Amino acid sequence: MTARPAPRLPCLLEALLEVGTDLDLRGVLQHIVDGAAELTGAGRAALVVTDPGESGLAESGLAEIRTPGPDPVPGTAPLLRVPIHVGDEEFGELRLTGRPGAAPFTVEDEQLLRVLATQAGVSIGNARLYETARQRERWIEGAAAVTTALLTEEGADDALTTVAERARLLAGASAGVILHPTAEGGMSIVTASSPDDPDGMLGATITPGSPVLEQLLGGEPVFLEDSATDPRMTTHVRHRFGPSMMLPLQAGGRLIGTLALPRRRGGRPYTDLERLLATQFASQAALALVLADARRGRERLAVYEDRDRIARDLHDLVVQRLFATGMMLESTRRRPGADDVSDILGRAVDELRSTVGEVRTTIFALQQPPADPPTGLRGRVLRETASAAARLGFAPSTHFAGAVDTRVPDRVADRLLTALRDALADASARPGVSRVEVTVETPARSPDGRDGVRLRVVDDGEGGPEEGRGTTLTWWAPL
Repeated sequence: MTARPAPRLPCLLEALLEVGTDLDLRGVLQHIVDGAAELTGAGRAALVVTDPGESGLAESGLAEIRTPGPDPVPGTAPLLRVPIHVGDEEFGELRLTGRPGAAPFTVEDEQLLRVLATQAGVSIGNARLYETARQRERWIEGAAAVTTALLTEEGADDALTTVAERARLLAGASAGVILHPTAEGGMSIVTASSPDDPDGMLGATITPGSPVLEQLLGGEPVFLEDSATDPRMTTHVRHRFGPSMMLPLQAGGRLIGTLALPRRRGGRPYTDLERLLATQFASQAALALVLADARRGRERLAVYEDRDRIARDLHDLVVQRLFATGMMLESTRRRPGADDVSDILGRAVDELRSTVGEVRTTIFALQQPPADPPTGLRGRVLRETASAAARLGFAPSTHFAGAVDTRVPDRVADRLLTALRDALADASARPGVSRVEVTVETPARSPDGRDGVRLRVVDDGEGGPEEGRGTTLTWWAPL
């Protein structure tokens, strides 16, 4: 005759099934304590974790998982303890109390819990492996996303912000910062990503001579248990943070900077796996930064080479042909019997000279490096007229006479540019403007004979002195 199964066997099987099918660590632990309470009839069950940091529970401030129930009076209520092992490691301990009527736990209760604890150890190990795989997947996806973003964005500042922000989210850090070496031999925060106050971190410096700095400049990662109390830290924001990783951004032997990922004070320490994944992320991000910088350099070079080619073509073909045409007109003008068309030829020659000046100005503008701001007065004037073209709907005609870049000091150039900016703004607001001529001339004498620089802006808009059209602004300053 077959023996009848124990009454609690179905409950045990159900508990084992629930514990064994969940891959979320917190879910597995909750199933364990719920199953333990149901199997034994305990009023309260708790799983006390030996190392909350390693289990991933300390981040939420929990050191144990428990079922709801009355707290027993110490020393009076029966207590049953059963350890849970994951491999050779003691993960924690199941603690049960609160039997109805203060009844003691039986040997059968203990045997059932030990069976549950054995399955719990296996399930906890599986959940850990699953979480490790998910962590690796998230960091790999994050590194791929950063690489894609860096190879499509334009600005270097945006690239650093992308690295800092993505690393902060992946690491669960309270801040993600990038530090660059300083001229004095230290390291300074140049980029910060934080939900709190990133601006307060910018400019914070690790002073020269710090042991941390020596490791970072040598390309070694630094891991801190508590940034606020570690004597190696010297930044004025260190008191905000606890556990921290400082990882070199290094590619091809070139140290770009340092990626720091601090957590709040009292936060969960970084695990060995998190340190490894973050270090690999930093290496990938550094390589992407180098590739992105090289790509931007190639694009700038291609633009500059194209502009230089156009400038050469303009000089070699257009200017020479215009100059030759002007010479022919001059020669025709001097021939006998050309008096009838002398005025027409003279105006044509003047127009050609003006056109040659404009083309030469365009050549100068094309030869300026596209990524660098103009330094001389000529380049700064061209930048102002180019900016005004969007408002006017056409590019102003610009002429220069004399050595405007070398003779006009910066203080005078700044005032001239202010006057030019105002004149162009007025012209863009005036109806009927279809042409604007800008002339900068030096030396330009004043009525009393002093040398100076003169700005002249002429437009053909309505409201001028001649038949209601045309406006002229003349500005002069001594040198």
